[in-house]
Amino acid sequence: MIHSAQSQVGSTTIQFQTGKLAKLADGAVTVQCGESIVMVSAVSATKIKEGQDFFPLTVDYREKAAAVGKFPGGYFRREGRPSEKEILTARMTDRPLRPLFPKGYLYDTQIISILLSADGENDPDMLSINGASAALMVSDIPFAGPVGAVRVGRVHGEFIANPTHSQRAESDMDLVYVGTRDEVIMIEGEANEIPEADFIKALEFAHVHARALVDAQIQLAAAVNKPKREVPLMLVRDDLLEIAYAVAGDRIESAIYLPSKVARGKAVDALKNEVALAVKAKFPEATGFEVSQAFDYLQKKAFRISILDKSVRCDGRKLNELRKLSGETGLLPRSHGSALFARGETQALALATLATTGEAQDLDGYTGGVTSKRFILHYNFPPFSVGETGRTGSPGRREIGHGALAERSLAPVIPSEADFPYAIRVSSEIMESNGSTSMASVCGGCLALMDAGVPIKSPVAGISVGLVTEFEGSLLKRYSLLSDIIGSEDHFGDMDFKICGTNEGITGFQLDLKLAGVSHQIMCEGIHEAKRLRTQILEFMNGVLAAPRSDLSKYAPRIETIKIPVDKIGQLIGPGGKNIKSIVAETGCEINIDDDGTVHIYSNNPEGMARARQIISGMTAEIEIGQIYQGRVVSIKDFGAFVEVLPGKDGLCHISELAESRVNKTEDVVKVGEVIWVKCIGVDDKGRIKLSRKAAMRERDQAASAPTA
Repeated sequence: MIHSAQSQVGSTTIQFQTGKLAKLADGAVTVQCGESIVMVSAVSATKIKEGQDFFPLTVDYREKAAAVGKFPGGYFRREGRPSEKEILTARMTDRPLRPLFPKGYLYDTQIISILLSADGENDPDMLSINGASAALMVSDIPFAGPVGAVRVGRVHGEFIANPTHSQRAESDMDLVYVGTRDEVIMIEGEANEIPEADFIKALEFAHVHARALVDAQIQLAAAVNKPKREVPLMLVRDDLLEIAYAVAGDRIESAIYLPSKVARGKAVDALKNEVALAVKAKFPEATGFEVSQAFDYLQKKAFRISILDKSVRCDGRKLNELRKLSGETGLLPRSHGSALFARGETQALALATLATTGEAQDLDGYTGGVTSKRFILHYNFPPFSVGETGRTGSPGRREIGHGALAERSLAPVIPSEADFPYAIRVSSEIMESNGSTSMASVCGGCLALMDAGVPIKSPVAGISVGLVTEFEGSLLKRYSLLSDIIGSEDHFGDMDFKICGTNEGITGFQLDLKLAGVSHQIMCEGIHEAKRLRTQILEFMNGVLAAPRSDLSKYAPRIETIKIPVDKIGQLIGPGGKNIKSIVAETGCEINIDDDGTVHIYSNNPEGMARARQIISGMTAEIEIGQIYQGRVVSIKDFGAFVEVLPGKDGLCHISELAESRVNKTEDVVKVGEVIWVKCIGVDDKGRIKLSRKAAMRERDQAASAPTA
């Protein structure tokens, strides 16, 4: 049976439908906004794989070319590997759902979102998140949802729910908000230095619309009325927890409080081996999962007691204290800009590279919006950064997500193409990792841009705020915020709230939770704490490099910009690009031409750049009456000589205009290939240029004999 529900979100209507497609899945819905439609399925296994010790949730989002009536590109004419947009949408769909599955639910679970129709205005990423929640709600899979996802923009000071692509182009913020009926569970996005007070108002505005989407999903699930399956959960027995506590309870705290991450790891591993031996001695049938979970419980308990009862952290800091900062710029001689930024044992090496605007990245996708970007940030996380071995190669989803967060946090301060006509790439190479490497990438990336001479609007810094909670049943008993969390605090804590910005306001943000939601009060406290910490980091960065360097690296391409008439663009390019290719071959420059006639010349060779400018100026200029030109004789006739005064433009110097005295033969005065000075003395009724050598020589002689001041 087909069931449907809908919700009004701003000026858009979100429609849910189930019972028509993918009926063999545990749950499946279609979600529609305008003419954008996403189908989402949810399937979960009924048996746990042998040896399974984690929750294997997989979320995929795929866009089909047929959704916009196109053939896919490429030789095989079918969709290939996921684009960055697809990966980021899958991550946004995954993160708010994961905390809402029961503890100990380790059944293989897969959510697949497929874009079936795209209208080019309504972004389907919000449909994917809402559809995944709704698919779980109408299924028999245990799930403590639903969640509602809404995008918020702000145009001319007014908040807009689920703005279209055209509205987003005018918006000064892009907030993706996901919440339960009463709390927030995930946020992500960017803003143009929006003040904290305005950001909080945006969250409040978003929650009203998220709640409406939650109510629509509850209505849909009630109509389907499918009971949830009852399955055994993988929970650790209390007697194993007691053994773990008896063996290591009085020593675990000193182990996890060693100042070095490596030392902590070794001490914790030694205690874990002791616990494993003790558990196996009493319960030989205990699995590795049970031992691991019992020890994890022990660490978590010690961690929370230390934070909530003693206000003591693993590395000895106060709860609101930053780690030691360090930084330097100009490390690498050949990079256009470089910086090393570190917070404690988190270290990022950022490299900035400048290139022609022709190197801007074209974006694949079928959903509309931005089609290219000239600022790119790539994040790389090698295994040695955590003292381990592992796979290297193409970036994984985590690396793409972290790079996207750092990129959108820096993008608002990148100068416009008109002010700085370069494509810009920052590569963040993580050298050490112990918490919030994406925020170190923001700080290091900002310093690298300044070191490269990119005239950014304001420096940007980022920091992460954590959270530790204690509940009595379902009620929050107490909590503590943690400033600048390290890896273990991320693992054992409940929140990772990253906020980036300038001294003026917020530019990027991302919230991840292990809880089923947090209150807006805690969110507001985290926002204000991040502001305080960000101010300290920006002050430190100012001491490393106070402003963008005034000169570019000698290895960076220089640029000159000239303007030509629009109707001359075709002439400059030439048939099949013949003219422009010839200029590039002769000068070694790279040349980009905009539709408005703006010509960008890029080169590291001043002589080549000057020659390219001369050729382009000459090729697109018009011969003016009264002007003197240095030209080359291209042919000789009985009645005079034809002289090329500009590239591709020549005129006739009549035999009577060659010299002051009478000339019997043209060859007596000039030869083919000779360079002479001529003056344009007129244009006949057929547009032919009339030149005079004697007039040019007369003026030059007069100028030479004129008295100097």
